[in-house]
Amino acid sequence: MTSTSIVVAEAIASRILLLRGHKVLLDADLAALYGVPTKALVQAVKRNLERFPDDFMFLREKQDLAVLRSHSVTSSLTHGGRLRRPRSGRSGL
Repeated sequence: MTSTSIVVAEAIASRILLLRGHKVLLDADLAALYGVPTKALVQAVKRNLERFPDDFMFLREKQDLAVLRSHSVTSSLTHGGRLRRPRSGRSGL
């Protein structure tokens, strides 16, 4: 394994969260890994749903906020928070 692939693996691993007993990546984190805007990633997935397994993503629910905040020190509802619930890579739209 090269040092570049180790850095990439660590960048991915640091973004994996445990939510509802599943390991997930938020849409914003997945988009950042691919170097695209989150909106573009979400639109691409919606246009190509048949290419993804049924459990690819799910819509985060309100009770998931506490879990997500515990994973991220910078998360805030009043400053820099998201207007829409992020999708997590795990199950249906």
